Amino acid sequence: MLLDGEDWRRFFDAFEQEAWRFEAQPTYTMPKERENVSRFLRGEQKPADHNARWHDRVRGYVESGRRIGRVRIVRRPLTDYQRYQFSWGIPGNVAAGEDIRVLDVTHEDYGLPLSGRDWWMFDESRIAHLNFRPDGTQINREAYEGDSSPYREWKRISLEHAVPFEEYVRGLDV
Repeated sequence: MLLDGEDWRRFFDAFEQEAWRFEAQPTYTMPKERENVSRFLRGEQKPADHNARWHDRVRGYVESGRRIGRVRIVRRPLTDYQRYQFSWGIPGNVAAGEDIRVLDVTHEDYGLPLSGRDWWMFDESRIAHLNFRPDGTQINREAYEGDSSPYREWKRISLEHAVPFEEYVRGLDV
């Protein structure tokens, strides 16, 4: 089942305990981000309200007793988009209450599925695939109806080897 617009929002917001993302694309080509990525690359200041809607959502989840997190997969050298994320995006997400960790797979893939698909897992059971073109453009989101046990194992492996965002970026020149 494809998840777009309000269907996606309802599917996402229905989690009771935890929403967790496996985020593996080196670049995301999102129309709404294009101008901000360009501004970052030109060395401009981050807008004060950057990603404010997501931060409000994250705070709402956390205030209601729910957890939200992700593991961001990277390979060195970081892409321009990852540098943008690490400077402008992720710090605000963490401050809003999202648990973001980084897993560097430059030298080891840990047996994880690094094939061009990201996914969200909700309450350890509901999965949504996020499908992308090679350039990072999202094709669609779809509810996955199969066995969630491989996803729980990939989450376990990711968390076992990932480090908190702040620890990863300490000393990085982004």
